Amino acid sequence: MRIDKYLWCIRMFKTRSIATDACKKGHVKIEGSNVKPSKEVFGTEKIIVRKNQINYQIIVMDIPPNRVGAKLVDLYRKDITPKEEFEHLELLKYSKDYYRKKGTGRPTKKDRRDIDEYTDDTYIEENHGTE
Repeated sequence: MRIDKYLWCIRMFKTRSIATDACKKGHVKIEGSNVKPSKEVFGTEKIIVRKNQINYQIIVMDIPPNRVGAKLVDLYRKDITPKEEFEHLELLKYSKDYYRKKGTGRPTKKDRRDIDEYTDDTYIEENHGTE
């Protein structure tokens, strides 16, 4: 079975065309090497799929005849993704929300100047002289 069809069948991607695009962009690897969407998948192969900033690691248990229900997915794949991948995603979420609340828009001029003043020592020297 083709890798793009396999990833669609085990519900890794919502559509087969999204799975194909992921393969073309290099987000799918088998045994550490990038694959084309037409690459054949066999049992006991290790697949790494980069999706939503997480590297999912999957071992092929069996080849499904067609797209399977969510409850039957574990018959055809074994997920060995380390917990650190999910923890890393949580840290990214917290780092994005640190400075500005969601929906507050762009920084104002004052916010930008405060940021520049905090991050750049040359701003102090140019605008306030040497201290």
